[in-house]
This record gives sequence, structure tokens and C-alpha cells, in this order.
Amino acid sequence: MAASSGKVGNRPFEGLRALLAEKAVSLPDASEPPDCPSPETRRALAAAERKPLSDRELFFAAMAGVTPLRSNLREDAQPPACGQAGGRDLVCEADGVTALAELVRSGKGFAVSRTPEYMEGIGACVHPEITQRLHRGDFAIQHFIDLHGLTAAQAAEAFEAFMRTAVRSGLRGVLVVHGRGLSSPGRPVLKCEVRRWLSSGPWRKWVIAFASARSCDGGAGATYVLLRHRPLAKRQRRKSKGRPP
Repeated sequence: MAASSGKVGNRPFEGLRALLAEKAVSLPDASEPPDCPSPETRRALAAAERKPLSDRELFFAAMAGVTPLRSNLREDAQPPACGQAGGRDLVCEADGVTALAELVRSGKGFAVSRTPEYMEGIGACVHPEITQRLHRGDFAIQHFIDLHGLTAAQAAEAFEAFMRTAVRSGLRGVLVVHGRGLSSPGRPVLKCEVRRWLSSGPWRKWVIAFASARSCDGGAGATYVLLRHRPLAKRQRRKSKGRPP
């Protein structure tokens, strides 16, 4: 067995005091207070100890002593008046809301001619403006036919009989009610058929123009037809060949 060195136990930190003295390490004095807060922060902390602060109070406490940036906006700036740039947008928006409310409440302002369901056509040697006048109601409607509830074959037969009576009677303005075809699985059958009969069928030589009716007469579910006193001669139709019906 080895002889004892005379030292009792293990003393790992025995030389620590001498090492600290050699390195002149100064530990912070725990009695020294930390950096003193600003007066604004002290007031905010004191107020927080007294009662809970609202979000607004917390915000202003946090912003205490902060200098706001200079704004380039004029303090006396006023919102643009009507008729000035920016003011027009507000006026137009207000007018649009008013017009929409009136449209929903009473239908005022609704224009069939501005919808995808509107249809029109002109015969040979006819000025295009005639369809606008026809849709506007400038021509009296002397007779009408309602094709609702008929099949395409039944509607064709009824339309033929109606047109024969109209031209033999010398009628000028007639109304064909065909419906909008909203219940049809695809295209509106009767409406498309009426258009075809008026623009490419045997009755096209009698047609001056046709146009969707006004709302009071059925709107897109009915068509005004303006008829000639006598059918257009074949040579006249040739001169206008290529023009839309």
C-alpha cells in the first residue's frame, strides 16, 4: 500500500482564490442598482402597479418620449368636393348604389337592349337605326301571338297562320311572344326558332326589322316585328346580299 501524502480529501477549488487575485477579476456588486429608467417609464410602471392599464394607455406609455415623424400632408386638407378629381368617384359610386336600389325595388333603369338576351335584325335595304326605334316603341303594335306552351312544330304552324293573317290585313307592327327559354336545357328553342323564321325563312321578304320588346311588352321573351306593305323583290334582296339580316 502507498504511503499517505498527508492531505485530507479532494480540494478542487483550493487555488481559485489565488487565481482570482492574480487576474484581478471584479465581480459586479449586487447592491448596485441597474440603469435608472426614464421618468416617463417610472410613471407608467407606477400607474401599472396601481391599476390594470387599457390597450390605449399601454400604447401611450410605450410611446412616451417618441417624436412623431413630420407628415407631408396638410392639416387643413379637405376631402375633394363634387366635380373635383376624386369627388367624381364618390358621386358616381353613390349614384350607382341609388340606381341599383331603384332597379331592385321597381325595375326602373333596366334596359333589355343591354342584356345578352336582346336580339334584333333588319331586312334588306333598311337602315340599322330602325331596330333602335322599333325596340324603343316608336311603332304601334296592332296584333300579337303567344307561342308559350307549344312545341317547336306547333309554334311553327301557329306562326305561319299568324303571319299570313298579318300581311293579308296590311298590319305593320306585330308582337310575337315566345318566352325567354329559361326552362330549356340548352338554348331557348322557341326564341331561336322565331329569329330563324324572321331572318332566313320565307317571311324574311316581308320583314323590315325585328327587335326584342320593351319590359312592359315581355322584354327578351317577346319580339317586335315591323312588316312591309308588299314583299321585297328578289333583285332588291340580291343587292343587299351579304348584309346581316
